[in-house]
Amino acid sequence: MRILIFQDILRSGGTERQSVLLANELAEAGHTVTLLTIRPGGKLRDTVARNVNLRTLQPFDTGLDWFAPGLAVSIEEEAPSVVLCMGRMANCYAGRIQRRNPDAVVVSTMRTGKPLPLLFRQSLQVTRHVVANSLEAAQILKDQYAAPPEKITVIHNALVFPPENFKRTAKRSDEALALRRKFGAGAATAVLLNVAMFRPEKNHRELVEIATRLPRGADWQLWLAGDGPTHTACAHLIAERNLEAKVKLTGFFPDPRLLYRAADIAVMASSSESLSNFLIEAHAHGLPSVAYAVTGGAECGAALVEPGDRHQFIDTLSPLLFNETRRAAAAAEAVEHVARFFPKGGSTGIYLNLFKQLTEKNE
Repeated sequence: MRILIFQDILRSGGTERQSVLLANELAEAGHTVTLLTIRPGGKLRDTVARNVNLRTLQPFDTGLDWFAPGLAVSIEEEAPSVVLCMGRMANCYAGRIQRRNPDAVVVSTMRTGKPLPLLFRQSLQVTRHVVANSLEAAQILKDQYAAPPEKITVIHNALVFPPENFKRTAKRSDEALALRRKFGAGAATAVLLNVAMFRPEKNHRELVEIATRLPRGADWQLWLAGDGPTHTACAHLIAERNLEAKVKLTGFFPDPRLLYRAADIAVMASSSESLSNFLIEAHAHGLPSVAYAVTGGAECGAALVEPGDRHQFIDTLSPLLFNETRRAAAAAEAVEHVARFFPKGGSTGIYLNLFKQLTEKNE
């Protein structure tokens, strides 16, 4: 099968990681796979497998996600039987791609909790199918955007960084202990972790504000891992709140598994999600979590808090922060949930079966 995956740019976000993982695994399975991006570059570009045909539309990075020169020609040259649109702007172009390539199966995706632009909404009515990455996202497609239910399939995110085993080991590895020492965390320090690209919707500022309300004298730290446009503003806020000793900006980790092994509790205050890769992976590695109740949070198995309610967030977090028995019990529940709903096998086979059904129906 000839499959083209269309993405905006290979930045370090969750959707981009899913795109690369899917492209690599489909190519490994023997399919002809093209990963087409609008903009060049990105942190994840070097993680694309050599047997994936990586193409870029812009000859140099204009910084414009919507500028897709030569899109029609590129797709005509690749002649795919399936086009999977993953990025936000890629989905805005999905309807146009379907109209120009009626013999191809163009699949839109719903992987965001943010309002959809007009072109995205129009594409939902034109493309052959829509994949939502959570049950809540699928319901939003039906209720808010009038997407035909028969065109919607739910495929949960794959674990990009699965653990060796779905369990929390009592003893930390030497590498995990070394990472804790690097940031000044002792053996008894409760390390709160958030792994996400620094973008407005990830709401790192809210986590810092919540940290200002935690007891300074208690033995805890908050690690914020990642990079992105709001990183500098977050660093300034940490300094303004005199939290440098408690809140650590760890930088971007190409593979965050060491962070999961070194931390104790996952925290998330995002204002917009569809299904959090971070929460799924944190739970798989045995971290309990507290998160604002955005789309997909319940499916991840998180302890959910009303968005913006910092008092409730702290009340929910405190038993995990200061009671190791409660923390261990919550960790076991998190691991069990992920092992049941997000198996290591991932989603590639599910996508492939869907593609086969859609192409047979299109013939």
